[in-house]
Amino acid sequence: MKFNVRLKELRKSKNLTQVQLAEKLGLTERQFQRLEADDSKPNFDNLIAIADFFDVSLDYLVGRSDNPERR
Repeated sequence: MKFNVRLKELRKSKNLTQVQLAEKLGLTERQFQRLEADDSKPNFDNLIAIADFFDVSLDYLVGRSDNPERR
């Protein structure tokens, strides 16, 4: 699964809007929209912030695993 699809699923699982999640992550609404639309790739700091927020592993977040648990 691609990062942008996983990000959207995680956001919706918490019933958050793009604006709400962008604010929680310290991103602009446009930055977040571009991540979810696959128009932009996250930097390392953003990946960590997103994984921490959702309490999932980086491998899960980027689609390398279907197991969300951190090790």
